[in-house]
Amino acid sequence: MIDPPVDCGRCPRLVALREQVRAAFPDYHAAPVRAFGPATARLLVVGLAPALHGANASGRPFSGDGSGALIYRALHAHGFANQPVSTGPGDGLVLQDCRITNVVKCLPPQNTPVAAEVNACNPFLASELATARVVLALGVVAHKAIVRALGARQRAFVFAHGREHALGGSRVLLDSYHCSRYNLNTKRLTEAMFTDIFARARACIERSPLPENTAPP
Repeated sequence: MIDPPVDCGRCPRLVALREQVRAAFPDYHAAPVRAFGPATARLLVVGLAPALHGANASGRPFSGDGSGALIYRALHAHGFANQPVSTGPGDGLVLQDCRITNVVKCLPPQNTPVAAEVNACNPFLASELATARVVLALGVVAHKAIVRALGARQRAFVFAHGREHALGGSRVLLDSYHCSRYNLNTKRLTEAMFTDIFARARACIERSPLPENTAPP
């Protein structure tokens, strides 16, 4: 597995923002946020990028913000975490058969990475996919980055909330809307819908591989 160096300089725009954040918030992590969870986990959850006062502050994916609160409650509910809350390193949280990462490892301006930044981080994502049996994409950007990292054709894997894509063998790509504040506030995604995705992930891990791409009725 390949991790970005602490002083990664692949994306000038993100490096510049990182330096600004370090000056404004000296106690923040303000560096590439590496994946969290066992390297041999069968479930890999892939988000978009660290949030300013979330993972960028804590150094752990989805820790310290509203999106993370929803994720860790769902993980705990389905046996992927020993507790439902994640504040950051030292809080006692242990992920069980689950690993969490982001498409882009550094905080992007306005929480929106550009295509060049997604592509620059893609080799790190590709290395993280090696052992996962179920890959959960949170949002269309994560979905497309995963497909790219796998060397597959985008048109063969069309994003839709709840859709399962067979990747060959026992591997599955599972799509979900991102648990962003916007999606939650507009009810595009509810907590019940999101928790159900993790139930689906658990079922995918335990069952035989899918014969073809499927979507729920």
